Amino acid sequence: MSRRRALSSPKLTIRAELPWPVRALLVLAIGVLGAVAMWTYDTGRGLPGINPDNARAQVARYKSQVEALTTERNELSAAANAAESQLNIERSAQKQLVAQIKMLESENVRLKEDLAFFDSLLPNATGPQGITIRRLKIDQIAPNQLRYRLLVMQGGKGDQLFAGNLQLMVPTLQAGKNVMMTFPDGNVTEQDKFKLSFRYYQRVEGVLTLPEGASTKQVQARVLERGQVRTQLSASL
Repeated sequence: MSRRRALSSPKLTIRAELPWPVRALLVLAIGVLGAVAMWTYDTGRGLPGINPDNARAQVARYKSQVEALTTERNELSAAANAAESQLNIERSAQKQLVAQIKMLESENVRLKEDLAFFDSLLPNATGPQGITIRRLKIDQIAPNQLRYRLLVMQGGKGDQLFAGNLQLMVPTLQAGKNVMMTFPDGNVTEQDKFKLSFRYYQRVEGVLTLPEGASTKQVQARVLERGQVRTQLSASL
């Protein structure tokens, strides 16, 4: 019975109280930490980078600077694009000028040749009658194409109309074999291009197309009248 009472009696809690000097030091430390925290908060609020008003002003300044830089960049980009467009226009104009210069140079050469033709024609107006080929010229304009230009003249006063045909003989090398090609061939349209009809002179020019792989170094021009050769002249590349 006494044992049950001993077991059911309330438990005792033993608390060890700190000495009062220690408790005083703890209170003092807590107070100091609170004061430091309050001072840090107030100091932080006073800094320019943390103060909300100062931060807003600084953000506004940065925004203004960004807008100014963006505007300047857009202006410089537009100026660069305009300069590039102008440069492209100048380059295109330069190419056109170069092409025109080449065309004028080619035309100048042609006019000089015409002048030489007419100069050579004048003395023959009172010379002996006869058909001659003057200034036969051959140019290679492609691997298998030749451009020919020549002048056929009739001496004398030009009382008679000459009617005949031009024939071009082209010795070629094809697949290691020598092949003589004659222009015009049997094509009626080609034959019409080689007809001659004049009193004083007739200028003839055109392009000869050779088979692929064929090569040549010389062309011979013949003037035929009723199937008979009246005159001939050869020219080399």
